Amino acid sequence: MSGLRSSQVAAAAGVNPQTLRYYERRGLLAEPDRSLGGHRLYPAEAVTVLRVIKAAQGLGFTLDEVADLLDAGQHRHGRHPDAGLQNRARAKLAEVEAKIADLQVIAGTLRAAVDAGCDDLVACAGQPCCPIPFATIAARGVPDADDR
Repeated sequence: MSGLRSSQVAAAAGVNPQTLRYYERRGLLAEPDRSLGGHRLYPAEAVTVLRVIKAAQGLGFTLDEVADLLDAGQHRHGRHPDAGLQNRARAKLAEVEAKIADLQVIAGTLRAAVDAGCDDLVACAGQPCCPIPFATIAARGVPDADDR
């Protein structure tokens, strides 16, 4: 029997062996063959799959989304047209762009707080020049300690 042992696959993909086993339990990696001594023997493609998983996570895909993408890639025939990478990437891009827009608003507000010289959160909140929208935030019904 030939193949790569867990430690070899993990090292080549830049993950630890526990991550490798976790991905196997989650079904992201196929269960490997076993040597006569019971050691896991992975095919060389396992390194590529691990690298793809880590790259997809780096792009913001969750492990569930990665699992769906891997599954869609393995079942190309008869799959739903919205299950592929193109549509998933478009959806993830829209999600990331919405987060960027939110972060730009936050950055602008923080920049204004710095420019206004806000130094005391409570004192600033009571001033008309305070750039942080405390009134808007409070109107959303932020729970206090008694509500949790």
